[in-house]
Amino acid sequence: MKNYVYFDLETQRSFRDVGGAANKSKMGVSVAVTYSSQTGEYIVYGEESMDALVDQLIKADCVVGWNHEQFDYPVLEGYTIYDMLSQTRNLDMMLDLEEKLGFRLKLDSAAEACLDMGKTADGLDALRWWQDYLKTGDKAHIMKIAEYCCFDVKVTKCVHEYGLENGIIKYKDKGGSGILDVEVDWK
Repeated sequence: MKNYVYFDLETQRSFRDVGGAANKSKMGVSVAVTYSSQTGEYIVYGEESMDALVDQLIKADCVVGWNHEQFDYPVLEGYTIYDMLSQTRNLDMMLDLEEKLGFRLKLDSAAEACLDMGKTADGLDALRWWQDYLKTGDKAHIMKIAEYCCFDVKVTKCVHEYGLENGIIKYKDKGGSGILDVEVDWK
């Protein structure tokens, strides 16, 4: 059985905090989450566990994410000597769909159209929760980030499985008034 590892992370700092998108490796990881199709387990990683995360991603048969090649990997590379893209086998669903559609699709658009489920928060909420944690030391804020990130990984997994099973991904058109679909070959 192929081991798909679904992956997402949340950062400690915004683009503005680090001087722009060219400095992703300075953003820091607050929480990262993976789900392995081989073990059926979610793993939540804190900043101190980045070596274990990198190890799991490198050993995966395929890392599946949404914009992980251009965002999550550059952030993660602040913790490792590896060039993550060259060390892993990947399906970045957002990039694959962008190539087909000519524009970047949000995970929420595909999730709502394919699964009738949406995201529970966004990256700005996760940044705010991280700042709240730094101010108070209350780990409940870290748990909010972990729950949000776990749900994003679950949504990513479900959208991927939908594409595998149906050979298409549905998405909301830019105006939000209709649902379109695009063929995918993710096997």
